Amino acid sequence: MYRTGHLGVSMLVFAPIGYLLVAVGLPLAALATGGAMLWLAMLPDVDHRIPGVPHRGPTHSLLFAGLVGGAFGGAGALLADGVGTVRRLQLSLFGFFVGFVSVGAHLLGDVLTPAGVNLFWPWGRTFSLSVTRADNTLANWGLFLLGTFALAAAGALAAQGV
Repeated sequence: MYRTGHLGVSMLVFAPIGYLLVAVGLPLAALATGGAMLWLAMLPDVDHRIPGVPHRGPTHSLLFAGLVGGAFGGAGALLADGVGTVRRLQLSLFGFFVGFVSVGAHLLGDVLTPAGVNLFWPWGRTFSLSVTRADNTLANWGLFLLGTFALAAAGALAAQGV
């Protein structure tokens, strides 16, 4: 997928998460999660800029998702400095979740392509649904529009208290 497709998949994945966060009274957490997911939507493609790292290699794995989740979990713990242990644990787990799901959304977009991704890198098995090529303009914009619609629908339902 290209940037528009990955942003669309991120919005699709975030829509139910954002809805649930707003529904339980955490609209700021929903805003932070959505913003982080869009910001990180292209993170696994950093491999294009790292010499010697193959595209859709280590940065396109569940291991990388766990590492990003761990970094965000650590950031959550640092942000919770000076508050109780339970609150620190909550922010750490929330940070981990946001980082892991953000990378996971990118992986989901790439699983749609024939090239797929090696989710369990370095052990080799590529997962692919072969739905569309990564460079398919219609698929990329379709995912973006679908994600936008899902996000708008989730926001409207949450605002109505449904």
